[in-house]
Amino acid sequence: MSETAPGTPRPDYSRLFRLDGRTAVVVGGGSGIGREGALALAANGARVVVADMNREAADETTTLGAGNGSLEAYELDVLNEDAVRRAASDLGDVDVLVYSAGRNVRKRVLDYTTEEFDLVIGLNLRAAFTTLRAFAPGMVERGRAGLLQMLRTLAAELGPSGVRANTIAPGVVRTPLTGQIMANQGWADAYAQKNAFGRWATPDELAGAIVFLASDASSYVTGAQIVVDGGWTAVDGRYTPPS
Repeated sequence: MSETAPGTPRPDYSRLFRLDGRTAVVVGGGSGIGREGALALAANGARVVVADMNREAADETTTLGAGNGSLEAYELDVLNEDAVRRAASDLGDVDVLVYSAGRNVRKRVLDYTTEEFDLVIGLNLRAAFTTLRAFAPGMVERGRAGLLQMLRTLAAELGPSGVRANTIAPGVVRTPLTGQIMANQGWADAYAQKNAFGRWATPDELAGAIVFLASDASSYVTGAQIVVDGGWTAVDGRYTPPS
């Protein structure tokens, strides 16, 4: 027996993950998870703006995706609030915003300097907040798609406008951000053995989750955290690097 209300057209499941006619901005799309997310979104029909402070890296992403979707590079320093506001205005109607920019300092907390702490918080939290605040009003007006990498507060506040807010929690992924760990074979092997697969992920293995959250396939998903960690949390994969 069908659960669909009488007169309601059946969904076209063959197009459930398609993003045709939608514009996606991928912040940090010049490398790593952001790059693979941008390529995957474009391959599923979205017009993708690859926003990165490294214009050369953003251009490289668009070159990699040539012939497999619509991608364009956009130089953006998310630490510059004026530049972020200009981008939200210049890029027009945006349906999907993926925030994948990040920075880390591989030290124990007590060894952090104040400057290093400010750098990490500035990009990972403050800039994320600035970017989402700049793009969200336009998305609310259109009541479309989703914001990735944000808190459940956004889900509660923007849900009535049809905007979804979800997060992706990756495990250990081979990206420039984790290069310092991978350069130490002992560390790299130890981290790999802390998940169920016994290996590191490649950035493309996160792309499916990004496309899912951006598409109509996740139309009833908001305030959620999708864990893509190779079973890290299932086996309690904590690891303290040697001093």
